[in-house]
Amino acid sequence: MRWMLRALSREIAAALQLADVVVSAALFVLIVRIPHFGVADAGLALLPLGLAAALVWPISLRLMHLYDSHRRDPISAVSLLLALAALSSAFGQSAVAFATGLELDPTFPIVIACAQLGVLGGLRIVLLGAARLFRRAGHNTRNVLIAGSGPRAAYVEDVIARHPEWGLRVIGFIDGGFPERGPAVAPDRVFPLDSIDDILADQVIDEVIVAVPRSKLEESVRVVDAATSAGVPITLLSDVFGDLLPTPRVKRFGALPALAFAPVHHPAGWLAVKRAIDAGGAAVLLLAAAPVLALCALAIKLTSPGPVFFHQVRCTLNGRLFSMPKLRTMLVDAEEKKLALAAQNEMSGPVFKMRSDPRITPVGRFLRRYSLDELPQLWSVLRGDMSLVGPRPAIPSEVAEYRTAERRRLSMRPGLTCLWQVSGRNKIGFEDWVRLDLEYIDTWSLASDFTILLRTLPAVLRGEGAS
Repeated sequence: MRWMLRALSREIAAALQLADVVVSAALFVLIVRIPHFGVADAGLALLPLGLAAALVWPISLRLMHLYDSHRRDPISAVSLLLALAALSSAFGQSAVAFATGLELDPTFPIVIACAQLGVLGGLRIVLLGAARLFRRAGHNTRNVLIAGSGPRAAYVEDVIARHPEWGLRVIGFIDGGFPERGPAVAPDRVFPLDSIDDILADQVIDEVIVAVPRSKLEESVRVVDAATSAGVPITLLSDVFGDLLPTPRVKRFGALPALAFAPVHHPAGWLAVKRAIDAGGAAVLLLAAAPVLALCALAIKLTSPGPVFFHQVRCTLNGRLFSMPKLRTMLVDAEEKKLALAAQNEMSGPVFKMRSDPRITPVGRFLRRYSLDELPQLWSVLRGDMSLVGPRPAIPSEVAEYRTAERRRLSMRPGLTCLWQVSGRNKIGFEDWVRLDLEYIDTWSLASDFTILLRTLPAVLRGEGAS
């Protein structure tokens, strides 16, 4: 039965890929005929562009695993991936048009990509939503066996209960011995460890979720061996090694499979795209912000003695140092006065923040409120020391006080804006700040960068949490 289900799943995925190619090609043929674009008479010269329109979309979906099951993924996450696939389709078509020298209306690839997103992406979201309603009604369910009977196992069952759209049904728990304080689940639902082979033989088990504490990892080997032999998928919760570990990736260590807990495990290709967007975006924004920078510089010069710019040593990727420029918002001797104000720090942890800091000039207070003082950092983004989006760059003296787990904030290039910036800024304590940064690092995508950038402008205009 399990073999038949896997084969059916592969057939459905293949059918979806073929449908995406055929419908993408059909959309291309239909849109080519629109007189506005003036390409209907290009003949065979359109063939490479047509192939790009038909193939880049399904290839992007394949690379983003959108032909796999997304039973547990939120629809919003799938929607963002579909939008990213549409963006890839538009870029791919534009690149092919440029490489082949085809004179093309710049909006043509965008129209094709939007049509793919609207027709194919929209249909996929509708089908995903329908499937979830179907599962809520008790259909298309999957049987789950949980290894463990303690608090972690009970938490897994609670998460499943809170997501009926996943269509998962817990048939029981298996444990080699109850915890010292007794099981966290009903004892009559716990099977002894020795019965694992009989359970897998007598019942339909679609997945085994290993949720044992670290002290029982050795017992879980028996469950994993049995499930693997029976061809049952296994999910191992990685937080057994600690809550602050990043999301693991499966790699190989010689001939052995291994879980790699790399701080940043994102594909190099997507990180290269992020860097290209940073460079291009910083160049455009620097040109656009030039008049504003000139006015701010004039205001600083007329109201406070000293230089217009303030350069401060900060930490970039993996703790390397760089000089970060800002518009000066404080008195020239601000650093010397900081020690005397240390007792009035309003921020937890190693970071110094003070809402009514006497070192800030009147013009500087206005610049800080609307983050205008940070515009020169676009130059750091252009140089590669910073990114448009990423954890805020820390001062070396603050990094020296970091706990080991907090140093993981340095594992991605620092940014002009981040989750902390759009979530309240200085209203958020240091521990929550670190949590938001680690969440960003572990779940990073181009779509999340785009979302944060969209949230940054209203957050800056409101001036909330700035000091």
